[in-house]
Amino acid sequence: MTTSARVLGDALVRLWGLSSHDRIARQLQRAGGVPLLTASEPTHDSVVLLRGDHVYDDRVVAALVRTPGVLLRAGGADGAVVAAHVPGHLVARAEAVVGGAAAPDGLPGLRPATPESLVPAYQEQLRKLEPAFVRPITPETRRALEDRLFAGAYKGVTDLVTKWVWPRPARWATRRCASAGIRANHVTVLGASLALVAGVLFAVGEYGAGLAIGWIMTFLDTVDGKLARVTVSSSRFGHLLDHGTDIVHPPLWYVAWGLGLAGLTPAGRAPALGLTLAVIVVGYVVGRLVEGAFFLWLGGFSIFAWRRIDSYCRLVTARRNPNLLLLTAGAVGGRPDLGLVAVAVWTAVSSAVLLVRLGLATHARATSGPLRPWLAEADGRDRASLSVRLFGGLVAER
Repeated sequence: MTTSARVLGDALVRLWGLSSHDRIARQLQRAGGVPLLTASEPTHDSVVLLRGDHVYDDRVVAALVRTPGVLLRAGGADGAVVAAHVPGHLVARAEAVVGGAAAPDGLPGLRPATPESLVPAYQEQLRKLEPAFVRPITPETRRALEDRLFAGAYKGVTDLVTKWVWPRPARWATRRCASAGIRANHVTVLGASLALVAGVLFAVGEYGAGLAIGWIMTFLDTVDGKLARVTVSSSRFGHLLDHGTDIVHPPLWYVAWGLGLAGLTPAGRAPALGLTLAVIVVGYVVGRLVEGAFFLWLGGFSIFAWRRIDSYCRLVTARRNPNLLLLTAGAVGGRPDLGLVAVAVWTAVSSAVLLVRLGLATHARATSGPLRPWLAEADGRDRASLSVRLFGGLVAER
C-alpha cells in the first residue's frame, strides 16, 4: 500500500526559520519518505492529512504514517480534529473534517486518537519523558512553540555540563544559526575541525588556548544536534561525523595532553605518564565496550537509562565534559599534570562502576527477564519525584 500526504492550509509564522509546510514535508520524509502532494495531484491508496496551521511533534507525524484509519484530535477527546490517515476514497470528506468545514460523523470506521494515545511519553533516543504534542501556530505563541521544540530536542539523561550549563546559550546560538541559514552539518564540521585544533594545542603544551577551543567545540557539539532536530534536518553524513568525532577525539585529547606534558621537561612532569595515559585509554575503551554490550545484548537501550542510579552516574561519569572540567582545574591551578592524573583516576573508577552495573544487569536479565528503562516505567506518582524532574525532561505547559 502506497501512502502520500497533503497539508491543508499554512501558517504565516515560521518556527526556527521553517514554514509549517516545509517542516511537515521534512517530517514526512523522515517518517518513511512519504511524498507531500498538492491539491491537484492524485492521491495514493492511503493518505495522511495534516493542518498547516499547527506544529506537530515528530513522533506524531511518524505514528500517523504508520497508523491507517485514525482521526487525530488535539487537546483531548473533545479537541479539534487536526490530522487523519484515511483510505484514498475518503480523502475529500476527510479534508473537510480536518479543515474544520464538516463534522467527523461522516467518516465512519476511523479510530479517534490524541497525541498522547498515539505516542508513548518515553523517548528512548533522547532518554526522557515528554508527552507528544500538537499545537496551533500563532504570532503570540511563536516563541513558546520554539522553546517547546528546543526543549524537546534535548536529552534527559546526559552529563552535568550539557544539562545545566549549555541549554540557555545553546538555544541562543541555535536561534542565530537557524535565522542565518546555517545548517547543522556546518556546525558539526566546524566542531570536528576545532577538536583537531584543540588536540594540536594540547600536544604542544598550549593548554589555555587548547581548553578555550575545546570548550567551544563541546558547546558546538550541543548546538549541532539541537539545530538538526528543531529544523528537522538530520542527515546520515552529519550523524556519522558527529558520533565518529564524539567517539574518537576524547582519548586523542588525553594523549595529546600527555605529549604536551612530556614536552615541558625532558622527563615530563606527570608521575608515570605512560601508565597514566594507559589507564585513561584502556578505561575509556572498557567504558564504551560496556555500553555497547549492554545495548546489544541486554537492554537495547543505554545503560545510563536502566536505573535511576545509572542516570545520576551519567552526570559525572568519565566522559569528555566531566574530564575536561578536571583538566581545566589542573591547568588553572598550574598543575596540568595532576589534571591528567585526576582524569586517569576518575576514568578507572567510572569504568569499574560500569563493569559492576553490567554484571548486575546480566544477572537481572537472566533471572527477571527483559530490562526496561526506569523512566519508561514511571507512573503518575513517580513523575513528581526529584529523579523524574531531573532526568525526565518533562516540558511544562505554558
